[in-house]
Amino acid sequence: MKRVLITGANSYVGTNIENWLKKTPEEFQVDTVDTFGDNWKQADFTQYDAVFHVAGIAHVDAKPSMEPLYRKVNTDLTLEIAQYAKEHGVKQFIFMSSMIVFHESKSLKPQVLTLESQPAPNGFYGDSKLQAEIGLKAMEDESFKVVLLRPPMIYGPGCKGNFLRLCKLATVTPVFPAFHNKRSMLYIDNLAEFVKQVILRELSGTFYPQDKELADTVEIAKAFAKMNDHKLFVWKWLNIFVYLGSPVVNALNKMFDTYYYDPSMSQMDFDYQLVSQEEAFKHIDITGASLIHMK
Repeated sequence: MKRVLITGANSYVGTNIENWLKKTPEEFQVDTVDTFGDNWKQADFTQYDAVFHVAGIAHVDAKPSMEPLYRKVNTDLTLEIAQYAKEHGVKQFIFMSSMIVFHESKSLKPQVLTLESQPAPNGFYGDSKLQAEIGLKAMEDESFKVVLLRPPMIYGPGCKGNFLRLCKLATVTPVFPAFHNKRSMLYIDNLAEFVKQVILRELSGTFYPQDKELADTVEIAKAFAKMNDHKLFVWKWLNIFVYLGSPVVNALNKMFDTYYYDPSMSQMDFDYQLVSQEEAFKHIDITGASLIHMK
């Protein structure tokens, strides 16, 4: 049995991973701890085989005044917890990094990431994650395995953010641009299975989990419109507004740019892509979703 501590109680990812691992109690004992103040030090790290660190500040505020807080939480706290875990005998430390360590979408310029692509964050959120990665790799040795997860956008039941707003938009707008693209996405259950296998197999390294299928913003909009019996007209002539608006409305870049991992980067010798995007979309409830503050 693997004993796992999740640092980041009540987070979306942490809660879903916890529930997933607990489906096989014969394989996992799972506990969680929050990271406010020194609360995490109340946990007895000596009893755990693996720490799954999900605590951190999400990319929700890009104000320059927030940079020190991002560094403190996403970088410094991560390294402090990892060092503490190592000193107390934890054998595996799994860090939730992000695809944004490469860069975040700020234009419509398409990019396909490969194993040769080098991180070049263009914001302090991505850089705070990258600096944590660098520090963690420096700690790694034969007795302390480090796992860096660089997932793309994560979605699933109860998720928040721009994906849910896009789904809601598709059910209320009468028209939508025919601006097809390709994006990496990751359904929460597929991520959970990936983490499960990483722990069971005692892996180390940098990984790029994603859904089996690449996503297309236009097809997502059409799918949610259809599921909600909404008539949506997709018109090419609206594409000009995407081109003209992208330099001033960054939400258009995040919605329509082509930015994805080469699928070969995400292939493993185990099956974790259990849920197709078509099936995953059926589990997304857009009730109560808001169109406000699309970033």
